[in-house]
Amino acid sequence: MAEKKNKGKGGLTVSAVNALAEPIAKELGLSIWDVRYVKEGASWYLRIFIDKEGGVSINDCEKMSRAIDKPLDELDPIDQAYFLEVCSPGIERELTRPEHFEKMAGREVCVTFFRPIDGEREVIATLVGLRDKDIVLADLDGVEFVIPRKDASSVHLTDEDIDFENTEIPDDVDEIEYDDGSEEE
Repeated sequence: MAEKKNKGKGGLTVSAVNALAEPIAKELGLSIWDVRYVKEGASWYLRIFIDKEGGVSINDCEKMSRAIDKPLDELDPIDQAYFLEVCSPGIERELTRPEHFEKMAGREVCVTFFRPIDGEREVIATLVGLRDKDIVLADLDGVEFVIPRKDASSVHLTDEDIDFENTEIPDDVDEIEYDDGSEEE
């Protein structure tokens, strides 16, 4: 009897797509930050979050999307229709894997709780790292404290330590549109 392929199951889909995407991303000078297979409304989305030193451009997303399209069709890990999105994890990226916590140690993070802890729904502090199943943070005085990972609904970077004034704009960006509608070329 032939082994039945377990398509459409979130964890198996994510693992299969991650394994497929890693070497393709590496070939393009990128890394895979995360892969998510989620349902939003009536639609399913396969999101591949890519990263690279210095940041990701729209051209990087396009190149990765084109490069993975055919191999993904051949792998065929999903039975139903879905939308493929290749994107940057963003400045305020969510930390979900142990390697994310390791890579972002020393950066400011916002930890949001499932339920208030000591009357607070979130805390902003410097990430020290993960220790066992705990998130280790440091306050402004450098005093370390621990948040059990099971109590955190999300952990993401803040944009507090980004130097926007001296951030280099990638060569493949023609213009920037700001929230107020103004543009810069």
